[in-house]
Amino acid sequence: MFRFLSAISSSSINPLRKHLRRIPLATRPHSWLQSPSSSPSRSSIARSRCFSGESSGRDALSYDVVIVGAGPAGLSAAIRLKQMCREKNTDLSVCVLEKGSEVGAHILSGNVFEPRSLDELIPDWRQEGAPIKVPVSSDKFWLLTKNRALALPSPFDNKGNYVISLSQLVRWMATKAEELGVEIYPGFAASEILYDENQMVVGVATNDVGIAKDGSKRENFQRGVELRGHITLLAEGCRGSLSEKIIKNHKLREKGRGLHQTYALGIKEVWEIEEGKHDPGSVLHTIGWPLDSNTYGGSFLYHMDDRQVSIGFVVALNYRNPYLSPYDEFQKLKHHPAIRQLLEGGTVLQYGARTLNEGGFQSIPYPVFPGGAIIGCSAGYINVPKIKGTHTAMKSGMLAAEAAFKTLAEGANMDIYLENLRKSWVWDELYKVRNYRPAFEYGLVPGLALSALEHYIFKGRLPLTLKHGKPDHQATNIADLHTPIQYPKPDGQISFDVPTSLYRSNTNHEHDQPPHLRLRDPTIPERVNLPLYAGPESRYCPARVYEYVPDEKGDLKLQINAQNCLHCKVTDMTRLIHPLACDIKDPKQNIEWTVPEGGGGPGYTIM
Repeated sequence: MFRFLSAISSSSINPLRKHLRRIPLATRPHSWLQSPSSSPSRSSIARSRCFSGESSGRDALSYDVVIVGAGPAGLSAAIRLKQMCREKNTDLSVCVLEKGSEVGAHILSGNVFEPRSLDELIPDWRQEGAPIKVPVSSDKFWLLTKNRALALPSPFDNKGNYVISLSQLVRWMATKAEELGVEIYPGFAASEILYDENQMVVGVATNDVGIAKDGSKRENFQRGVELRGHITLLAEGCRGSLSEKIIKNHKLREKGRGLHQTYALGIKEVWEIEEGKHDPGSVLHTIGWPLDSNTYGGSFLYHMDDRQVSIGFVVALNYRNPYLSPYDEFQKLKHHPAIRQLLEGGTVLQYGARTLNEGGFQSIPYPVFPGGAIIGCSAGYINVPKIKGTHTAMKSGMLAAEAAFKTLAEGANMDIYLENLRKSWVWDELYKVRNYRPAFEYGLVPGLALSALEHYIFKGRLPLTLKHGKPDHQATNIADLHTPIQYPKPDGQISFDVPTSLYRSNTNHEHDQPPHLRLRDPTIPERVNLPLYAGPESRYCPARVYEYVPDEKGDLKLQINAQNCLHCKVTDMTRLIHPLACDIKDPKQNIEWTVPEGGGGPGYTIM
């Protein structure tokens, strides 16, 4: 049984509540959000941001723009909004809500950073102390077999890019946002979308805290807080819970004529290695071993500063073999002769995991809904062959901010966000690489051949658009079609067991709270998943949230260790480190992920 027990104090709600004042509930017009001919007056824009939620019994704050998620997209939107306020001599109130205990605590990425969007947003970032110090010095691409590494022509163009820690970058961005007057509230999980009588989104609410496992109120119980806004921007990252509800309820994928989203799970460690082996700015990507030729994925290894190296493993969640364990495949990878020699003598500093969307251009939903918009990885703007999404996420946030400003101050409407997105370099970039990921539906070798044809010959202008295969949860085969995989035991030096890695993620959850991972049908694990699929949820989760343990009769029953959750969102059987793999990969989509108390989850500092 794998458990990582810890507790956090819900007293962190006080920093938000201290801004509340009891004054009459404000009303607000909505027609101007849709009609270009009518816009709010300057006085309505600048009115008090505080009021009390009398109808709901919850305290409430009112803002012009509420942003959910303090990642690259959300902070870029907040900064751009305030920049436009200064440019146009207008005052708009902007709030950013972040479920991590601090800004950056839930941020995990490779990351080879393309500064294009940051150059546009903060041109003087080099002079202003941005934590971007290590330019890419070399760029290698290997095909791995079990014992060899074969060099291939690198399809990546990383000249002018930097090896960074994204969690450190967003902390710096948060300071820039606050300097401009943005209010940022970390430690608060947005759990509910607020609607008015016309089904217009009017903000979000945080969840109640201080509720025990049995549903009773503990002595520290406090109601959630409503954050109401003229415009709400959802920047939750991949598979955001509120974003997914909005996409489903408003049929945004159908409206945008997008295919289903496809996902991958990324697992990462940051090591401190020996001085003689460190090569700052060195970038390596691999494909092939330890995955079979029908499973899309690969690894990355980036040399940061201070003798630190980021090593990670990404596997597409449409893999077929239910016995495959992404975590154990990653541990196996590190024992490859070409990689082990670099890590020997080193120390692991941090561990984490999260899902990423790989659907690309074909899977983009209509990103505007009544009362707001979806930005960043919540919409899915990642460039899969580049293995980059930060620059596109930031640009989408900037474009949404410009649309929000024009809607609030100039009488436009939020649809101009999509119009300007389609005119931007983001749309052009994603269109040109639209066929890379679906090409690998045919296997590794055909995928490489089709990708090379698209990249070197057609240069993104192939006169057809490939479609994705089955949704990830439908791709898993029944166990009888495969042989169980026997993974080697971790040696404690290069490879590690899950509890050891989980400890390095700094994961914290209040233990005495309702589980945030719930089964829609509690009979499915023992009735379907275990007999047909050999209990895949016990393997696809990188934090061992799910495990089958014998009851008093010796029968195996699914046990959910929600306190281990990294919020990765892999399962759609559950949800793990950030967007949950369990929320995606479960064969019967039986796992429902809801936000736990704010401040819980991983505590990344250098990821």
